[in-house]
Amino acid sequence: MSEFQIFLMERMMSEYEQTVEYNLSESGVKPVPLQEFVADKPDYLESLLNTELNYPYANGNPELRENIAAMYDGATADNVLVTVGAAEANYITTHTILSPGDEIAVMLPNYMQVWGVAKNLGAVVREFHLREELGWGLDIDELNDAVTPRTKLIAVCNPDNPTGHILTETEMDAIVAAAERVGAWILADEVYSGAERTTDRQTPSFYGRYDKVIAIGSLSKAYGLPGLRIGWAVAPADTIRQLWMRHEYVTISATMLSNKLAALALSPEVRPRLIRRTREFIRNGYAVLEEWLGRHGDTFTLVPPQASAICFVRYRLDINSTEFVERLRKEKSVFIVPGDHFGMDHFFRISFGQPRDRLVPALDRIHDLVVELQG
Repeated sequence: MSEFQIFLMERMMSEYEQTVEYNLSESGVKPVPLQEFVADKPDYLESLLNTELNYPYANGNPELRENIAAMYDGATADNVLVTVGAAEANYITTHTILSPGDEIAVMLPNYMQVWGVAKNLGAVVREFHLREELGWGLDIDELNDAVTPRTKLIAVCNPDNPTGHILTETEMDAIVAAAERVGAWILADEVYSGAERTTDRQTPSFYGRYDKVIAIGSLSKAYGLPGLRIGWAVAPADTIRQLWMRHEYVTISATMLSNKLAALALSPEVRPRLIRRTREFIRNGYAVLEEWLGRHGDTFTLVPPQASAICFVRYRLDINSTEFVERLRKEKSVFIVPGDHFGMDHFFRISFGQPRDRLVPALDRIHDLVVELQG
C-alpha cells in the first residue's frame, strides 16, 4: 500500500464527533431544520414528496447552477459544476490542475484538505502564512518566495479556516499578482463567504479578478445546510468540463433531493434569510465565547475572527494541543480541534455558532479541565 497523508482533523472528527455530548469541532452554525427551511413555502413539501428519486443532471440541475452563477460577477450556468460538498470540488480541482512533481503554494493555517491531497498526489507543497502578529494578515513576502516559475496552483481559503481572517483587497491583489507572474491557477475556497461577523458586506470572490481562478463554495457553512452535501466550483467553462470529467469518476452526481433543496436555498427569496440566520448565530455565539475567554485572564489569547463560526485560540497551559483535546473528549465529553491539526501546537479551534443553551454548558466543561490543569 502506498504511503498516505492522513487528513488528521477529519479522521478525528469522523471517529468522535457523533459520540460526545457537546461537539464544538464543527465549523458551521446550528443546522437548519427542514421545517424551518421551508417555513415560508407551504406548498413546497408537497412538490418535494412528488419528486421522482432519479439521477439529477450529473453537473447539477440547471436551476441550481443558475442560482449559483448569479452570485458571481460575469458567471453563467456553464461556469458552474455542482459537487458533493466543497470537499469534492477541492479534490477534483487539485487532481485536474496538478500532476506528480508539480508545485503548489498553500496558504496556512488552512483547512488541510488541499495540502494533503497535493502531498498524496506527489506534488511539491510550498507554504506561505497568515501571521498572528499581523492580526492573521498575509505575509506577502513569504507568498512571493513560495510562488516560483514551477508553481501550477495557489490554494487559499477566504474567509480563512481556522482564523476567520478576511483577506484585504491588498492581500487579494498580491495573491493575484503572484499567480499572474508565473501563470498559476488560484484555488479559492470561499465556503465562509456570507458568514461574516463584523460586517454585512459579503466577502468578495476571487472569481472575475483573474482568468485562472476556480472558486469553491458550499451550503455547509454560510447557509447552515451541511447535511445536503452540496458544493460547487465556478471557473472558466472549459475548465469546468475538465472538472466534470473527474467528477464522473468520483461521485457522478449529488442527489436529486439535494439539488432541489439547494436550488431553493440559493433562490433570491430564501438565500438572504439563511445568511441572516447564520450571522445571527455567529454574532450571538461569539459574544458568549468572548466573555468566557475574558474570565480566564491571560490563559487564552485570541485575534477576533472577522467571519465564520470558529476561531483559533492560543492557550497558555503546559499540555500539547492533541492531548488537551483528547482529555477534554474523554473526561468532559466536549470535542474541539487541536492546533496540531494545523501544524500549530498550543492553539485550538473552537466553534461558537451554537445556541446559548448548548454553548454555555460546553464552555463550563472546558473551564473545569482548565482549572484542573492549572491546579
